[in-house]
Amino acid sequence: MGLACEHGISKTASALGLKYDSLTMKILGLSQGCRESAEAESGQKADRTGVFTSGIVSIFDDYRISLFFTGPDHAGENLVALLKQRSCELGPPIQMCDALSRNMPAELDTILANCLAHGRRQFVDVAMNFPQECLYVLEVLKEVYTNDGEARRQGMSGEQRLKWHQQESGPRMDALKAWLTDQIEQHKVEPNSGLGEAITYMLKHWEALTLFLRGPAAPLDNNTCELNKVNAFEYLTVLQKHTHQLASHPDAWMPWNYRGTLQKVATR
Repeated sequence: MGLACEHGISKTASALGLKYDSLTMKILGLSQGCRESAEAESGQKADRTGVFTSGIVSIFDDYRISLFFTGPDHAGENLVALLKQRSCELGPPIQMCDALSRNMPAELDTILANCLAHGRRQFVDVAMNFPQECLYVLEVLKEVYTNDGEARRQGMSGEQRLKWHQQESGPRMDALKAWLTDQIEQHKVEPNSGLGEAITYMLKHWEALTLFLRGPAAPLDNNTCELNKVNAFEYLTVLQKHTHQLASHPDAWMPWNYRGTLQKVATR
């Protein structure tokens, strides 16, 4: 998959967006092979006692490709390794993730967008204790997502979607920011409370959470759905059966064109 991404996305096209997240698992220790591999890549002893599966979705025009990495590295570290294979001639892609520090290694050269769904979840988690305040925030974000859905329904271009959000979502988000700021500055909420922490998180990451109001290709969150209308098991099985051809011409074995390649192979 690394080769496929290098030739199919990174070398031949500028990926407009990269969405990613990690799932953690606690383990007693890394296997010897995995530990040696991790130490060789990092140049230091591998002392992490967890395994992370990172999912990265690369988006370019109508193409979507998902990459998965399992090992001791965090999602941000996996993204750094991936982008090292990207042509230096291309501009920085949009990086969509949550605001965890381990998602943001210093060497990343990206345009940061933080996941609005993660910010929203902070208020959902404390809604039982602060129903009125959380309802206001959730209603504003509901309108933003409704606007985004309408942009998709109408098939808006990136620029049209940006203008639409600036017109319809911008004023509501401006009002929300003013309300959030007022809660803290006027001491209407205890900063260490669940609501206070949710507000602080959103204000701290406001610029990255609202990139969709400034960038035509900026998504709202890193939630994803089924990609390319391809059966994943079938696709991966085909790749395993044609490993030599895949290594030679990975760009011909993308989810959106591998069936055509299969037909050409079958007629030879």
